[in-house]
Amino acid sequence: MAEYVLFDTETTGNQEEDRIIQVGALVVHAKDNIEVFDELCSSTVPISIEAMEVHNITPEIIANKAPFSKTKFAQKINELNQKENYLIAHNISFDLGMLEKEGFVNHYTLIDTVRCAKHLLPNSPYHRLQYLRYSLGLYKKEQEEADKLGITVKAHDAIGDVLIMKLLLSKLVALTQENFPGVNPMQKMAELTQTPVMMKIFKFGKYKDRDIEEIAMEDPGYLKWMRKNLELDEDMMFTLDHYLG
Repeated sequence: MAEYVLFDTETTGNQEEDRIIQVGALVVHAKDNIEVFDELCSSTVPISIEAMEVHNITPEIIANKAPFSKTKFAQKINELNQKENYLIAHNISFDLGMLEKEGFVNHYTLIDTVRCAKHLLPNSPYHRLQYLRYSLGLYKKEQEEADKLGITVKAHDAIGDVLIMKLLLSKLVALTQENFPGVNPMQKMAELTQTPVMMKIFKFGKYKDRDIEEIAMEDPGYLKWMRKNLELDEDMMFTLDHYLG
């Protein structure tokens, strides 16, 4: 029977040298058998002020903590590291990249709830976890779920975000079943995770909230400039490449 590892990391920053300083995870063995991991860990990399501003973890808080490799979660994620199990995160490329810096070599089947949300909720203006928390009404269920699991919900806290992600995952499973009846929803979401999304609307820049297809005809030079000069996610690169031919 497949097991599901939902996880989130907080880090010293978002640059190449940065490392994990907190991990939150839910390991779902069965509906009523869920392990909770909520661990702080030390790092030799200083925490950036910008990162502290987001997650409120200061050097003093992690001063006497063990490194990530010594956490219970590090042991568990390696123990279950097989293709039949699922590793799940919101923007999984970032969190998986952080694990890989700690020496982790992935064999799980991956599910990215951001990519799946883009496919299954194409009309949502944003797909950030906290946006979906409120737009989908997940916050109405979170306290009951938190009480069951003994979790305190806080924004930009690893375990709090994982709890919201668990509720989001349930919503995405239901949408997958509606859109792809008769298909295993987890396997389908793993497939969607590997499928780039054709974006419809610009969410930033001088054409914010404008239709990308319209701008491609109106001002193709802007698309070329974006592709050359901006750091874009895979979906936006896929979309621009489509319109640029």
